[in-house]
Amino acid sequence: MRLPNWVGDVCMCLPVLSLLGSLGIPYAVCARPWARELLGALPLQDFIPMSGKIWADAQRVRAWRHAHPAFRLGLLLPDSLSSALTFRLAGVRSAGYRDDGRGLLLDWSISKPGRTLHAVQSWYALACEGLRHWGYGPDLPPVGPDLSLPLLATQDAQARERLAQSGLTPRQFVLVAPTATGLHHGQVKVWPHFDALIRALQDGGRRVVMCPPPAEQLAARLAAPTAELLDPLPIGAFAALASHASLVICNDSGVSHLSAAVGARQLTLFGVTSPERTGPWTPHSTNLGQNGHWPAAEAVIARAQQLLESPGP
Repeated sequence: MRLPNWVGDVCMCLPVLSLLGSLGIPYAVCARPWARELLGALPLQDFIPMSGKIWADAQRVRAWRHAHPAFRLGLLLPDSLSSALTFRLAGVRSAGYRDDGRGLLLDWSISKPGRTLHAVQSWYALACEGLRHWGYGPDLPPVGPDLSLPLLATQDAQARERLAQSGLTPRQFVLVAPTATGLHHGQVKVWPHFDALIRALQDGGRRVVMCPPPAEQLAARLAAPTAELLDPLPIGAFAALASHASLVICNDSGVSHLSAAVGARQLTLFGVTSPERTGPWTPHSTNLGQNGHWPAAEAVIARAQQLLESPGP
C-alpha cells in the first residue's frame, strides 16, 4: 500500500489499515521515512521507505516484491501520477482512483465517488472498492467514528519523560500548535491570534506548552512568545504527548489529525480549509471557523475555557 506524503493524510488513512487488519490481510506500507515511527505499533509486514524519486522508489519496491512473492496486489491511496507510475514500474498490479490521467497505469481504475466526501471516507471507499475487485465482500464494514492509532510503550514513556522534565503531569496542561506547514491555495493556514489566546489561558492559571519540530520552532515562538517551549519529540512520542493534554488547540494541520488519531480532546481552528473535507475525524474535536472565515479571538478564548472546565474524554 502506498500512503500519502503528509502527516495528516497518513493519519486519515488509518481506518484503511484497520480494515485490512480486521480482514486478516497481510500488508506492507510504502511511505515517507518519518511514517515508520508513527506506525510502529501497527502489525505491518514491512515498511518500505519512499524518497519521492520515481525510479529509485520503483526499484526499491520491485526488489522488495522479489523477496516477498506472496504480496501481489497494490493499493494506491494518493491520487498522484507519480505514485501510480512507481508501482507500474515496480511491476505491482494496483488499484487506485482514476485521476490525473493515470488510468492507464492502473489495473483497477476506480472512479471517485460522485459526491464530496471527507478525506477519511474517500480513502476508505477506495480501499473497499479495491477489496471487492479482489474478492472480498461484498459486505464490508463502514468506516468507524475515529482513527484509533495504537502507540508503543516506548513512545508513551518518551512523552511522560518530557512532561516530567518540565514539571508537568498528564491532564494538567494545554498543548498548542500555532504553526502549519505549507500554503493552501496560496493562503496561510495559521490562525493569527494564538498569542492573545495563550495569554488569556495563562491569566486563568493554565500552563500552556508547545512542542514543535525543529524546523517550526522559530515560527512557533513568533506566534506564541509566552507559551512554554518543550524540546522536540519524535512524531509517535508527540502523538502520545497530545493524548496526555487536557486540551489541544491547533490549526487544521498534521497536529489536529495526530490528536484525533490518539483520541485527544481538541479545539481545531479553520480559516482557509473546510472542516467537512479535512477536519479531524474524531468525536472529541470542536471545530471553529470555516473556509474563508477565521473565528474571532474572543470566540476561541471562550470556547477553550468552556472545554477546559468540562470533563474530558
